[in-house]
Amino acid sequence: MVEIRTALAQASQVLEQEGVDSPRLDAELLLAHVLDANRAKVLAWPDRQLKPKELTLYRNLVTRRAGREPLAYILGQREFFGLDLLVDPRVLIPRPETEVLVEQALRLARRIKTPLRIADVGAGSGAIAVALAVHLPEAMIYALDASAGALEVAAANARRHQVSSRVVCLQGHLLAALPERVEMIVGNLPYVATEEWDALAPEIRVHEPRAALVGGPDGLELIRELLTMAGSHLAPPGAILLEIGASQGAAVMAAAREHFPHAQVAVHQDYAGLDRVLAVAT
Repeated sequence: MVEIRTALAQASQVLEQEGVDSPRLDAELLLAHVLDANRAKVLAWPDRQLKPKELTLYRNLVTRRAGREPLAYILGQREFFGLDLLVDPRVLIPRPETEVLVEQALRLARRIKTPLRIADVGAGSGAIAVALAVHLPEAMIYALDASAGALEVAAANARRHQVSSRVVCLQGHLLAALPERVEMIVGNLPYVATEEWDALAPEIRVHEPRAALVGGPDGLELIRELLTMAGSHLAPPGAILLEIGASQGAAVMAAAREHFPHAQVAVHQDYAGLDRVLAVAT
C-alpha cells in the first residue's frame, strides 16, 4: 500500500525528470482526478493509503503526462473564463491569453445594439462562443469551424453551460457558413508561423491539432483572408476582434486598415503586456 504523500512525491519526480513545467501541481491534479476529489482534499489526506486500482490508474495517468500529453486532455477539461470546458485532441486547449479577447468583446458589446449577433470563427472547443453566450444572455452566437469534430466539442460545451439554444454550430471555412450579417466577429484563428512549429513544446507540437495553430509562412494567412471576407458579413456598426501573436501587431493593424480604412483599429495587450488582440470598430 502506498500513501498519498509517497505517491505524489514519486509522481513529481517522474514528471520533473521528463521536463514537465509544473511537476508537483500536475501530480496533485492527476491524483485529485483519480480520487474524484478536489486538490485541497487530496493535500489534506497525506496518510491515506491508495487502493491498488487507484494506484494503478494514477501511475498510468502520470506515465501519459510524462510522455508530454497535455494535462487538459488527460483530465478531459480546462477552465476558461470561470467555466469548466470539455476538451479533447480534436480541439485546441483554451489559453488564459484568449480571455483578453472575451473581455474586449464584452466591453464592445455594450456599445452595440441588442439583440447582438456574434460570429466566433474557428470556434474549436467553443470557449469564446460559450463564454460570450453566458455573459450576454440576449446574444445569438454562431460557432463556425471547418472541423466537424471540433464543433461536436463546442456543442457539448454549449449544452454543459445551458446556452445551446443561443450557440449555433456551423461547419465551413471561415465565414462561409454564416447565414446572416452579424454585429461582431471574433476568433482565435491559427497564427503560428510555419517555421515556428518545430520549436513549440511537445505538448503542443505532438498532441494539439496543427490545423488550429499554424497560419502559413508568417502566421497571418487566415487572418488576412478573414479580414478580406469580413466586410460583407458585418452589420454596421460592428466590430472584429481577433487573437494574434505577440510580434504581429503592426502587420495585422496594417491589414485591418487596408480593408477598413475608416474604422478604429487598435491592438490590446494580454496580462504579460504582449500584443494579443486586434480590435476593429466600424
